[in-house]
This record gives sequence, C-alpha cells and structure tokens, in this order.
Amino acid sequence: MSWIYRISRLSRPEKEGLYRILIPPGLYHRFGIDPLSLCNEKGDQVVRFFSPPGDRTCLVEIKLRGQEDPLYSIQLTDTNDFSQIDWDFVIVNDPDSPKFNTHIDEAGTDTLFGWASRNLAEEERALEAGLFPGQIRKGLGLTRDVIHVLEFFCRTLDIKSIRLEALFYHNAITYERFGFSYFDGFKQMKRIHDLFQPGGKLFDKLNDSTPFRKPEYGHTVRGRSWAIHDGILTEIDDDLLDEGWVSPVMYRMVGKPRSMITFPDPVY
Repeated sequence: MSWIYRISRLSRPEKEGLYRILIPPGLYHRFGIDPLSLCNEKGDQVVRFFSPPGDRTCLVEIKLRGQEDPLYSIQLTDTNDFSQIDWDFVIVNDPDSPKFNTHIDEAGTDTLFGWASRNLAEEERALEAGLFPGQIRKGLGLTRDVIHVLEFFCRTLDIKSIRLEALFYHNAITYERFGFSYFDGFKQMKRIHDLFQPGGKLFDKLNDSTPFRKPEYGHTVRGRSWAIHDGILTEIDDDLLDEGWVSPVMYRMVGKPRSMITFPDPVY
C-alpha cells in the first residue's frame, strides 16, 4: 500500500505529526511560529495540512495572517512504485519582497505559470527585479533545507527515491546541483547548453528582439530560463528541440545523491 494513502487514513494528530517533518525548522523561528501548536504569536494557526482520508496526495502549507499567498507550500503524491514518491511542487515566497502578478494575465485568468497565457508587463517587471520565470516573489533560499527535510521524511518511511518534473529550465539546473539525475530530458538539457554557446543557434537568437532575449542571457541560468520561457526553442531548426520546452523528469536516490550535470559551474 502506498505511503500517502496509508497516512491519509490515520488520525489527524498522527498525520500532522508526520507531515510537520516537511517544514524546514528555520521557518518556525524566522516567522514566529510555535512548532508545537503551529500558531503565530497571536494564536492564529498558520500551518495547514490537506490530506483527506483515502487521498494519495498531501499538501502542507504555511500562510501568514494577512497574506494572500503562501509563505511555504509543498505537495507530495504517491506513485505506482511504493518505494518512490512524487514531489509535485514547492513554493517559497519572501513575504517582505515585492509581488509581481505573473500568475494572472490582464483579464485576471490564471496563466498556469505562464504556459497557458502570459502577462508580459508583469514578467518584464519580475525579470528586472531579478526573479525567475514562474515566480511572483523572491524566494528565501531554502532549496537545500527543503530537500533535507524531504529526505528525512522519506527515510522515516523507507521511501527510496524522490521523483519530480522540473517545470522550468532553472529548476532542472538547480536540482542537478542537489543530486538529482534524469529519467527523461538529459539529452534535451545537454543540447540546450550546447546551443547557448557562442555561435550556437540559441545564442544567435539572443538578439534583443524581446526584453527576455538579451545577448548576455546565454551565459546565465536565469537568462536562459527567461529566453526559453519566451519560446526561443520553437524558433530554431533542431530535431531534439522541435517540441519546444518539455519539462524533464528527474529523481534523487534518498541518501545517495547522484548528479547528472548539463551546465557545469552554472552562473545564476
């Protein structure tokens, strides 16, 4: 029987006792959250767990009082392999940083991280502020901490591997650095790196035709990610990239990280 499904059938205190493992400890002190009551200093419960009985997905969320967007949100889902778990997403927002409405278009419709539609004006503002595609606020630099608590959760349940889809190019490069290998997408990622080298087809497309295609963007993870988000892959003739960006499927063996590097010594 898969693990999230098993946990979903436990009592609420038992479920919450397991799922609170998924919260990086530093968040409690930094934002005044009691690790036992999961309430802020005013007594408001700011940590929520979503895991209905019989469900195969769990969501852990921290939402501060007066904030529309979560401070922290992580979702896990069972896979058909009981020794593996899907890491669906993690969201970490710095509540003190400016917000950019890249998640909704001018009509107020969800952009689905910019893949269904785009809010170009807000994306340009986010780009200028140093954000990556898909971000509405700056993060808190917690990727290492999140992977640490996720691995501890997996070791507790004897889960052997963590699987994910890297939604954006920069996500894939970041997960490479933290010991993730590729199920699918390694050749695509290598090809993208090669074509962003001086003289490559993607490098030549960085021609200032849009704000997301500055010539210097070929040298950085953030610049490449914005150019790819802007559709640059669909504008070159290359058999491996003819479908445009396809989110790579990656995995990390718990306790045995093994990186497959496609951007050596990346500059962000």
